[in-house]
Amino acid sequence: MQYPYQNLYENLSEKATKSPNATAIYEDKIKISYRELKQKVDAIAAFLQNSNVHFGDKVAMLVSNSSEFVISYLAITSLGAIAVPMNTFLKFDEIEYILTNSKSKILIASVGLDKELKNIDSVPLEKIIWIGQSPTVKKHKIQKDETGESVYLDSNLNLEKDVSFDEALTCLHLPEVTQQPGLEDLVHIIYTSGTTGKPKGAMIRYRNILSNLQATSDRFSVVPKDKFLVFLPMFHSFTLTAMILLPLYNTASIIVIKSVFPFSNVLKQALLKRATVFLGVPSIYTALGKAKIPWYFRWFNHIRIFVSGAAPLAQQTIDEFKIKFPRAHLIEGYGLSECSPIVSSNLFEKKKLLSVGLPLEGYEIKIVDEEMVELKIGEVGEIIVKGDCVMKGYLGINDETIVNGWLKTGDLGKVDEEGYIYIVDRKKDLIISKGINIYPREIEEIIYKLEAIEACAVIGIKDEFADEEVVAFVQLKEDQNIQEKELRVYLKKHLANYKIPKVIHFVDELPRNATGKVLKRVLKENLQKVIDSEK
Repeated sequence: MQYPYQNLYENLSEKATKSPNATAIYEDKIKISYRELKQKVDAIAAFLQNSNVHFGDKVAMLVSNSSEFVISYLAITSLGAIAVPMNTFLKFDEIEYILTNSKSKILIASVGLDKELKNIDSVPLEKIIWIGQSPTVKKHKIQKDETGESVYLDSNLNLEKDVSFDEALTCLHLPEVTQQPGLEDLVHIIYTSGTTGKPKGAMIRYRNILSNLQATSDRFSVVPKDKFLVFLPMFHSFTLTAMILLPLYNTASIIVIKSVFPFSNVLKQALLKRATVFLGVPSIYTALGKAKIPWYFRWFNHIRIFVSGAAPLAQQTIDEFKIKFPRAHLIEGYGLSECSPIVSSNLFEKKKLLSVGLPLEGYEIKIVDEEMVELKIGEVGEIIVKGDCVMKGYLGINDETIVNGWLKTGDLGKVDEEGYIYIVDRKKDLIISKGINIYPREIEEIIYKLEAIEACAVIGIKDEFADEEVVAFVQLKEDQNIQEKELRVYLKKHLANYKIPKVIHFVDELPRNATGKVLKRVLKENLQKVIDSEK
């Protein structure tokens, strides 16, 4: 497939030249034009270059929703360096692993997240760029050029490890880029938890991202007047591609919402800034369907498309949403980080209930059995994907996730006679809670570190809105004792809050098969029976 750009910086440069005054980002009361965005990107890129960042180096980002996230990401990639966006809900142990595994040279971090970075000196970073003001951010000596007007940072200076983002923005020299990234080069690495318990870095190339941007532009009919409301975490692969890079690819606008709470502010900003594209996860749409939405929002909002991803929508949610927002399209899609991430979506003109639609242009999907033999229409098997969206592979890992160009998703599904895809279940033990992937093995390995634990199993149980809750079953060693409160305090020290089980069951013995493997299916079935009997 042919693409109009080789990388993201080419796209930004064209937009800044052809539409310099168009608004790229709305953030609170501030507007950033495409010309201003490029200037800020160039400044941060020059600072990174002066800080010894070269083509192919990794620069990690632990950044909350903000214009600085967008600027940082584009600056890193403009140099041919590789961005490593990190989940801002992670705890230090998890952050340390990703920084070490990716061999990130520099970290860009929001000051509000510094609580989990107290021991960051244990990671061999060359520099930390802090976004926001904090007493921990050291002031760096700024030099002026011979005219006394232009402020710049000389590459020969002995730069301190901690600097502020605002200080980095004063670097007015344009970066000297001798090697432009091409389609086969890496643009970013997205860490997604693996079945081994440790996060795996999905290596995404420019070809992958550009194919996704081109295909989704066509599928969603994106135009320059569109305004994308961004309130989901920007580090998420879905948000990054569909709500940040997609609007920039089309000279559209991003409306930055720093927090989903209070949600009334999200709706207020959507109304005031005339948002046209809204991305959410099922729990958001469930809440909107049940909430008392002000009549003036329902009548005067300009949202033409609501996009849902990360997990299937419940039929009840779809029905309630149609009543509240009859003039807008609610489009359900499917994707995964390893596919950059969007694979399929429903069409405006034809949506099928409980289906995640048709593959995007240029992508193929098949339903196969364990031997990778394609199954018949309507038969359930594993979904595999082929096309320019498929990642290069996992960083430092050689496995059989990609076979002859086909990515094994681990998701179970089926297709109908028109090619519409239906997600049935997940082959792996993956739990999706509020749109975020959670792997039980990671939680189990933390629990197993406690001396009192004989065995444990973590599963996901669906609630009435088709979202999943994390549930843990714990078997103690004989003559050992640990209280639930004590266990929760321990887990909070090592896991992000969204990974901590909502319910913990202490059992005498976990069900196992003949080889000693814990039967999670039995646990799920038994617990579901109890839940159903209590309704």
